Amino acid sequence: MSTTPPVREIADLVDKKSLRKSVVAGSIGVLVHWFDWAVYAYLAGTLASVFFPEENATAGLLATFAVFAVSFLVRPLGAVIFGRLGDRLGRKQTLSLVILAMALATLVLGLLPGYDTIGLLAPILLILTRIVQGLAAGGEFGSAAAFLGEFSPAKRRGFGVSWLEFGSLLGFLLASFVVFLLNVAFDEQQIVDWAWRIPFLITVPLGFIGLYIRRKIEDTPEFEQLQKLETVSHAPVKEVFQRNRREFIQTCGMEIFMNVTFYVVLVYLLTYQEVYIGFDAGRAALLSTLASALGLIVVPLAGIASDRFGRKPVLLTAAIGQTLLSVPLFMLMGRGDDVSAFVSTLGLALILAIVLGTHAVTVVELFPTRTRQTGLSIAYAVTAALFAGTAPYVLTWLLDATGNMLVPGWFLLGVGVVGIVTVVSLPETRGIPLIKAQDLETATVEIPEDLRAAGRP
Repeated sequence: MSTTPPVREIADLVDKKSLRKSVVAGSIGVLVHWFDWAVYAYLAGTLASVFFPEENATAGLLATFAVFAVSFLVRPLGAVIFGRLGDRLGRKQTLSLVILAMALATLVLGLLPGYDTIGLLAPILLILTRIVQGLAAGGEFGSAAAFLGEFSPAKRRGFGVSWLEFGSLLGFLLASFVVFLLNVAFDEQQIVDWAWRIPFLITVPLGFIGLYIRRKIEDTPEFEQLQKLETVSHAPVKEVFQRNRREFIQTCGMEIFMNVTFYVVLVYLLTYQEVYIGFDAGRAALLSTLASALGLIVVPLAGIASDRFGRKPVLLTAAIGQTLLSVPLFMLMGRGDDVSAFVSTLGLALILAIVLGTHAVTVVELFPTRTRQTGLSIAYAVTAALFAGTAPYVLTWLLDATGNMLVPGWFLLGVGVVGIVTVVSLPETRGIPLIKAQDLETATVEIPEDLRAAGRP
């Protein structure tokens, strides 16, 4: 496709105030999702005692994590449902639906009676709320990424879309802070009795604020253009697999690279440092917090760098860095002293942040507007369910089977190779028009000359 910037610049159509509102609208749902996700993980032990019989604490904890896994397993279904809706009805509609579903499910979870009150109905209702949250999460990334990409000016699209992952990291940080305050303000019994509900219930107003913002925004200029041309896809799922298989496979490779690195560095590393390196819980939590804080700084900078130098150079730097440095960084971490732990953890966080700041805009630019949300949603959800969600279990099994403390480093090295292969296969997409030739083929009205030029190979 031509890399000539489109004649119609979005910046000329959308004032800065509306653009800022769009950034907030696109990223707030991701923040709510990851806040809820992290709170559930942090309070897993407490939730096990609330919703499952207390005869076997280990069985209760395993059941809690099984419910946690259910939300991953239903994400691909949510991706198909909401991706298809987004490509047929518009980004605004699905952005509103997914955050409404998340807010209502979280409200129900925060009000659920425990096992001691309603018996087996408690875990059943818990499972149902997690299913709804998982379905909504399956549609959130594709909806928000497509929305932010299509609303951002072409020359600053990387920076605009990077706020998606800024929201996810901020959700992580807020969750850890709220759980910390919970443990400071209440004793263990109070948390089990009722205070565990507080983090979930404070998420609800944030979700409804996000819904209000999302209902007030306009749909993206690209989608509105498809509506005017009467070329909106009526079967986007089928079209993705018939006409955009290459883009879909490339997106899967990119999301394996991002998702697995994300879960290893920000989720599994906490357990690894406590169980295998011997750090106390407070030290490991502090390192995780510093990693997320570094990400908040680097993610937007990586988006800016991709706007200036291109998507491929930035991503290739991260992929090569991960391939070459993962094993040495885990060797350094294994020394166990404070300086080594700090340098190794932040080194891994820096690589992750570069990927987070660039991956979303790259895959947004791969797809035509007709199938963008569907392709992004399914690729993201499937790779998260198959690879990211299973990474902690695979790493734990490999560590036990081999006894090799460097297993996570070698694992990330392999993921880095996947990243290199994927990035090398990509076209450079910086600043390209988001309306492509495929978007114009079925138009039933006259196509403006600037759009013909933008979609011309």
